[in-house]
Amino acid sequence: MINRIKYALTMAFRYRKALSAYRRNKALQCQSILTLDPIHLRAGGIKIIALDFDGVLASHGATEIGLEMRNWLNLCIQIFAPGHVFILTNKPSTERADYFSAHFRGVKFIFPKRKKPYPDSILSILQKTQMSPSELLVVDDRLLTGILAAIIAGVRGCYITEPLVDLHKHSLSELFIMSLRKLERWLL
Repeated sequence: MINRIKYALTMAFRYRKALSAYRRNKALQCQSILTLDPIHLRAGGIKIIALDFDGVLASHGATEIGLEMRNWLNLCIQIFAPGHVFILTNKPSTERADYFSAHFRGVKFIFPKRKKPYPDSILSILQKTQMSPSELLVVDDRLLTGILAAIIAGVRGCYITEPLVDLHKHSLSELFIMSLRKLERWLL
């Protein structure tokens, strides 16, 4: 954990201009994943999409996703093709992986050896799919994890500015993550 924090801070300093662009440039952001149009992304050259789970598809600690997200994810599978939609989370669990394999056969759930912001999982996706970095989009709600990993790997990113939060079910973890997001924004 300490090594990952050191790495994140070192890389954040190295890529501070690129991270700052995600904070300020509306073209690199979207409020919610539901505002991303998979057809438009595909027309723009995106062939693979890697989605964070917590905050992007569901609130922190959730195992399943809501109806709107399920519909959006099924559209992504149709547009990008099975095997080109990935869940890239720092909190992988067999429960979540089982849920996705039961309900979304076209989605691949990644169990990273090293968590974001290490770019290993993103590079692994590129290697498995044999696609170029310009054809992969990483969608994440955290600047110093998924977005930083995307920058390091040289792929496109989309920063979710209004992540999904459920303070009733997971208040402590949600408050902690909300604090981290505010700290990231303040630093950048």
